[in-house]
Amino acid sequence: MAEEPLGENYQLPIEWYVPDDLVSRYVTNMLVQQTAHEFIISFFESYPPVVLGSPEEQREKLKSLSSARATCVARMIVAVERMPEIVQVLHEALARYSSQTKKPE
Repeated sequence: MAEEPLGENYQLPIEWYVPDDLVSRYVTNMLVQQTAHEFIISFFESYPPVVLGSPEEQREKLKSLSSARATCVARMIVAVERMPEIVQVLHEALARYSSQTKKPE
């Protein structure tokens, strides 16, 4: 007996799994680049520089700095066709968060 093809409409449920040893990082910056076929989303973590001394010394030290380093902690490459879905899911999550955290007037 021959097996029937699954067809294009068959959707296999996803079992979401996050490994215990996966390192979570705090993201403070993000960079989005695009090509003809994909979006490249890079996530960065940065910290303010350690500046010690009197307020005047701190000000001078900060003025002498040319930049603050942001280290890429994750990068995702997303097909253009999937990007609208990702934007929608993020928008819905933000809307849920906003509705749950609204302060009474």
